[in-house]
Amino acid sequence: MTNHVHLLLTPADSDAAACLMRALGQRYVRYFNDRYRRTGTLWEGRFRSTIVDTCHYFLACSRYIERNPVRAGIVDDPGAYPWSSYRRNAFGENDGIVTAHALYTSLGGDSEARHAAYRGLFATEVPPVVVAEIRTATRGRHTLGMTSYHQAVATMYGDSQDSDGPSPDGIGR
Repeated sequence: MTNHVHLLLTPADSDAAACLMRALGQRYVRYFNDRYRRTGTLWEGRFRSTIVDTCHYFLACSRYIERNPVRAGIVDDPGAYPWSSYRRNAFGENDGIVTAHALYTSLGGDSEARHAAYRGLFATEVPPVVVAEIRTATRGRHTLGMTSYHQAVATMYGDSQDSDGPSPDGIGR
C-alpha cells in the first residue's frame, strides 16, 4: 500500500514478528535512506499486530489483505497489485518469499485445487463486519478468533475484551 504494509505471518516463536520488524527498521531503513539520500524513520509509528486464531480468520485476513489495494482503488483486481501474494496463492506463481501455510494447503488435495479454491474465496467481498473486526483487533491488539481463545488470552493478559459476533464465513464458533 502507499502508506502501510500488511503481513500475515506464522512466527516460529513469540518474538519472531518483533525481531523481523526490528531488523527491517535497522537494515531496510538504512538502505533506503542511503539510496535516496534522506534521514529519519520510514514508519509513521510502531507496528501493530494481532493474534489470528482459526482457519476462518486466517483466510478472512488473507482476503482482507489481498483485496486492500482493490478497496483503495489502486488496482481493479488483486492479482494486478505487484506487492501481493495473491498470484502465488491463486495461480502458483513462485515469488521466492511466500511459504504455503498449512491452512492454505488444506484448501485442496493438489496445487490446482488449492489455487481454484483460493480464487473462489475472492468471488465475494469480505463482509464489512469482518473488515471491521480485523481492523478493530489490529488497532486494539486484540485476538481475532474464537471466543474461548479470546477469553484464554484475555485472562492471561488481564484484558476484558470479549467478542461473541458471527464468524467471518457464517460457520459457528
